[in-house]
This record gives sequence, C-alpha cells and structure tokens, in this order.
Amino acid sequence: MKKLLSLVLAVMLVFGTSAFAETLFTPGVYEATAKGFGGDVKVTITVTETEITDVAIEGASETPALGGVACETLGPDILKAQTPNVDGLSGATVTSTAIIAAATEALTKAGADIAALDANRKDVGEETVKEDKTIETEIVIVGAGGAGMAAAIMAHQAGKDFVILEKMPYVGGNTTKATGGMNAAETHYQKEQGIEDSVELFAADTMKGGHDLNDPELVRTLAEQSAGAIDWLDSIGADLPKISFSGGASTNRIHAPADGSAVGNYLVDKFSEKLKELGVEVMLNTRATELIMEDGKIAGVKAEGKDANYTIKAKAVILATGGFGANEDMYTQYRPDLKGTVTTNAPGATGDGIVMAQAVGADLVDIEQIQLHPTVEQTTSMLITESVRGDGAILVNQSGHRFTNELLTRDAVSAAELAQEGQYAYIIFDQHLRDNLKAIEKYVKNGLTVQADTLEELARKLGIYPYFLTMTMTEWNEAVATQNDEEFGRTTGMNDNLTTPPYYAIQIAPGIHHTMGGVKIDTSAEVIDVNGNPIPGLFAAGEVTGGVHGGNRLGGNAVADIVIFGRIAAESAIEYVGK
Repeated sequence: MKKLLSLVLAVMLVFGTSAFAETLFTPGVYEATAKGFGGDVKVTITVTETEITDVAIEGASETPALGGVACETLGPDILKAQTPNVDGLSGATVTSTAIIAAATEALTKAGADIAALDANRKDVGEETVKEDKTIETEIVIVGAGGAGMAAAIMAHQAGKDFVILEKMPYVGGNTTKATGGMNAAETHYQKEQGIEDSVELFAADTMKGGHDLNDPELVRTLAEQSAGAIDWLDSIGADLPKISFSGGASTNRIHAPADGSAVGNYLVDKFSEKLKELGVEVMLNTRATELIMEDGKIAGVKAEGKDANYTIKAKAVILATGGFGANEDMYTQYRPDLKGTVTTNAPGATGDGIVMAQAVGADLVDIEQIQLHPTVEQTTSMLITESVRGDGAILVNQSGHRFTNELLTRDAVSAAELAQEGQYAYIIFDQHLRDNLKAIEKYVKNGLTVQADTLEELARKLGIYPYFLTMTMTEWNEAVATQNDEEFGRTTGMNDNLTTPPYYAIQIAPGIHHTMGGVKIDTSAEVIDVNGNPIPGLFAAGEVTGGVHGGNRLGGNAVADIVIFGRIAAESAIEYVGK
C-alpha cells in the first residue's frame, strides 16, 4: 500500500492532477455536416482527451444576415459551454439546429458521451454587473431593418452624428423576410422596358388594394417618391432592374434584383455593405426601452445592452422598429381569431416601438389591420414569394382545380384558400419558371417542393386524380395562349405557359405576414399625437407606422415603404436637428 501511495504521489508530482482527469474524448479533429437553411453546414471540432479546444463552422450557403450570424456565434458558445447543446440564434432556427446536430455528430465520432457533456455544461451567459453609460449624439435610429439602415445611410451622407440601435444580434429585421420586390412607378427601368405606368395609377392601385382605408396623402407620397427611391438605390449599388407583376397591380411595377433573388436579403446585404463602407457601426444586442421627453420634446432614448444600460441623449429619434407580427399576445389583442396562426415574421417584430411611442402620447391608426399572406409553407413558416405567381404559377386545390385569380390582393387569395378542402392549396410551376427565378432554389434546397417529370406523376405524388390536374393545366396554357382566362379573369402574370418539365408543387396556406397598423405619421414621417399634433423630434418609418397600407398591403409596397419613408424620416430628422 505504501509503495502504491508513493507511486501515486510521484505521478502527481510529475504530471499534476490532470493525470487522473476523466477522459472525455479521443484526441483529434472531427467533422460532420447537417442540412441548414440554404445548404449543408459543416462543423469541425478539435478535442484533447478532456477538452474541446476549437470549433469551426462553415455555412457559405446560409443567409448572411441570419444563418451567417449563427455560424459566427454558435462556435464560441459551444467552445465555452463544452457541449453542443447551446441555445440557438433567434431567427435562424434551421441553421442553428443544423450546427448543433453536426457538432453533436462530430463529438460523438470523438467518443463523447453527450449526456455527460450536458451534465458538466459551462455557463455561456454568465451574469455581469452592467454599468450605466451616457451617449450624446444628434439623432438616434431605433431598429436596423430596411427603414433604419436607409435612414442611417442618409444621416451619414448628410454628415450628421447619430447612433443606430438593434435589439437582435444581427441587422435586417422583417426586411429579411421580403421576397418579391419593390413597387415603383415611372422608373427609368420601366421606361427602358417599354412599360407604361404612372404615379396616379400606383396610388389608385394602393388605395383600392387597401380598401380605401389608407391615408391618401401618405399613399400619394409613396407613389410620387418611388422612382426617386429606385434612383437612390442605384446610387448605392442596390439596383432592382427585373420588373414583373404583383397582386393588385394594374401593370408591371414590382422591381427586383436582376437574377430574381429575394429582394429582402439582397437589400439587407447591400445596405450592410454600404454602412460598413461608411464606417457606421450598428449597436447590436441593444434594446431601446423608453423614449426620453423633456419640455414636451424628444430628448433621446434609454436602452439595454449586453454589458451596459444606456442613456442616449439626442435631439431627434427615428423609430424603425418594425411591426408586431411575431408577438401573438399583442396581435391577438386586436385579432383574437388569428391565435395559433403561423407567422412569416422575424422574431424581433414584437411591437416595441409602438409601445414606446404610445407611452409618450402617440396616436395609432389601423392597428387591427393584420395581413395574411396566401403562400406560406406551414411546416417551416417560409414565405413563397409572390413573384412565383407573378411569373406565371397557378394555385390548385386538393381536387386539382384552380379556384381563384392567383394575382388578386393577398386578403382575397387567402380567403379563397381558406374556403378550400383542408384550407390549403398547391402552387404549381415548371422548370422554365424555376430557371428564371432564383428565389425558387431556396425552396428546392429546403425540400419544400414536390417534383415530377410529368403532370400525371406530380398529381399522383400530391394525391390528386391525374385527369383533373392535367385538364387544369391544359386549360391554363390555353388561357395563356389566347390571353383570356375565362374562368377567373386573370390578366397579369401570363407571359409564359407551364409546359416545360419537370413540374413542381409546393403545399401552402395563409400565414400572418404584415401588420398594417401602427404609429400615426404625416408625410414628413413626423409622429402624430392623440391630439393631432406632431411630437417634436419624433419620427417613424416602415412597419412600425400605420396609414400607408390601409386594410390590405399590396405585395411590393412594404419595400417601397421602408426605403421611401426611411429616407423621408432621415431628411426630416436632419432638418429638425439643424434648426
């Protein structure tokens, strides 16, 4: 016994106590892949016998503003926690799940007992004592979605001192969910492509689509400044030259990236690149909690960050915080019938700006007007862009029949779907349409599409009697050839037939997409109080506001809203602080 004890003591003196530490892994480098949002995510993990020493994540196909951030942040979290089971990034659930799955597989290859790692998990989110900080600036922009970033670019170009806050760990907000394009009239792209349009027609379509609940002055401003907004986007390298139809429009008006990719991620990337070029830093993970008022005027905001609580003193504040379509508790206050409905909204769309504005006396308008989008894949809540229908796709029910004009307003198409058996439908398109619309690749990669070489085979896969689907397609292609849809009166999105195999289908149903109501503003983006007067120094733009869209938003008008009124809010704030 004495000899054994002496041996143990000798080993401890030479190697330390680690010689008896539990062996958790077989040392080496291990890798695994899992399916993310846009493609495979690869995780490479380096381990010693007792420790994870490095985590490298590759996800080139993931959306930079969401999945890309998850790839950047989850690696350090896994390294610190010493287990793959860390919290995913809000808004990037698919990518986060893929990273965790791949990390788990890699560590299993290394011989790890994942349950044991979880039991010994290190604390990733250690509590720290936050310090109080005061920042003085001219303008505070709250929210780094499309409207906020557009305002920030304008403020920098005007030489103003400002800060931009974003409560999420990434920029983009609900703009990342925009898939179609931006409506604009009398643009140089339309003229170059021989498309006739006018400000008056744009305004009339928007009022009609909104059931005349819209504020006519805001709608007029939207239409009048749309062509100039397209020119401004050109000037920062965010051109939108591809034009097609969108529901409720009288002519080709919705402007998209040249390759037909989703407009939201495209603009978020372009805005982010421009802000980096200008040296603008967004304060991420920083949530505005309160508007500061002094002598009846805006005097700044209070905000909470990861490491500090901020008092930001400023003469003007621009609210660009988005809507509340991701806050079921809030939207069911106004629409209890929507409880349990899937939403396409980004997780940050919780109505914070509306609540803060109300607290300083702001009026609200159309707050109960909440839009359902008709083409949402229900298991993933992924929006199927309106451009699919705008470029020629049709909708059929479970019997294989068309049941509506696919390019009516979103509320009308949603209602028509809900009247079908099972309250869902299929969107049908062909290879030619896929080849000309890049956005479709995301649906294919994520396994949302059903594909077949013939219509008969597609019908069988969908559980539809083949005769009915083939007859429906024959009738539709004849309607395209004669430019006469006798059954439903569709007149737009009929440039190409659906005759090029393979054929595709995606099962869809309505989902919460846009909250049309919000803070009341005037044409200068000034926030209006309950007495009908502007609140000095407070401006707002984008989905946080109401009045632009009325009772139903036309596809393509949200992007127009954020760009146009984001710029207007910045111009008004710049003028205000210069007084």
